[in-house]
Amino acid sequence: MNSGYFIGLMSGTSMDGVDAVLVDFSSGQPKLLGQHTEPLPTHLFKGLQRLCQPDTDEINRLGRLDRTVGKVFASAVKQLLANTGVSKEQVCAIGSHGQTVRHMPNLEVGFTLQIGDPNTIAAETGIDVIADFRRKDIALGGQGAPLVPAFHQQIFSSPGTNRIILNIGGIANITFLPADNREILGFDTGPGNTLIDAWSQQIRQLPFDEDGQWAESGNSSAEFLAQLLSHPYFSLDYPKSTGRELFNNAWLDQQLALFSHLPEEDIQSTLLDLTCHSIARDIAKLSPDGEIYVCGGGALNGALMKRLGAQLPNHSIATTSVLGIDPKWVEGIAFAWLALRHHQGLPANLPAVTGASREAVLGARFPAA
Repeated sequence: MNSGYFIGLMSGTSMDGVDAVLVDFSSGQPKLLGQHTEPLPTHLFKGLQRLCQPDTDEINRLGRLDRTVGKVFASAVKQLLANTGVSKEQVCAIGSHGQTVRHMPNLEVGFTLQIGDPNTIAAETGIDVIADFRRKDIALGGQGAPLVPAFHQQIFSSPGTNRIILNIGGIANITFLPADNREILGFDTGPGNTLIDAWSQQIRQLPFDEDGQWAESGNSSAEFLAQLLSHPYFSLDYPKSTGRELFNNAWLDQQLALFSHLPEEDIQSTLLDLTCHSIARDIAKLSPDGEIYVCGGGALNGALMKRLGAQLPNHSIATTSVLGIDPKWVEGIAFAWLALRHHQGLPANLPAVTGASREAVLGARFPAA
């Protein structure tokens, strides 16, 4: 076994596939050795979407999907190892995020639920799995999210420079790495790609708006944008986190009730503005200037990046490629790192970010033996 080899598995709220990365931490810094994306079969994608609807509570479906998602995650690992020529014996552990189907940390008894049975992944791959990273933080009174700021701090911080790491997946989240020794901050800003993808799927039967071209063909509605931004989430103080429970197709349909006369491309343009405005407002509150490095699928959306730059003219904006890590794989590497932290018995949450009462070792180990 190579004690520095860890695999990270991540499937985000966009549900567009399982990202698998093989990372070598033996030098102290992550070295990406290989990557693979395992697409989610259409029937599984639709089943997960149904399960994520707030009015769904079907235990049999949950149990079946838990195992099925675990098998897809295991398939991603096996293909990743085949791609890299690395044997299972060389890998110390897999860090699996799972697939979030409900995130409700603000209830009286808050909870978060990720499926993708780690026992199944361990049995199918023959590699120990470390999973269930979020629930310890919630047990300590935290949001259970975001968890990546501790990784961002270790890998991306630069003394003397205000840096913001902006991850735009289905939900967008930011990590503020201040130039001085102030505490690291991080939270979910709101929708990232989830609504622009959903509208593209509903109207054009396309999984996403390639490079934001459809949005760019429309004209944003200031009135509709104001209606969207009136959601109470945007005025909450951090720590805060969100997901499809708040920002989903049903919510979008409600918002469109008074704006159904708008052309479809204008709606798409306004939804893109919602993502950019909500991100920009939160960043401007944290720092009047500095460096922004974007990762996640949104980093590949040229229209999004352009509009974000227009909203934040005093910040420089680039992708994490400039810092040496492909923006597509940052979260996968982060969950390999979280597995490393568990393996070393080290804490991985930041109470200032999540609101937990203390730091903690996150996750649980599921042996292959």
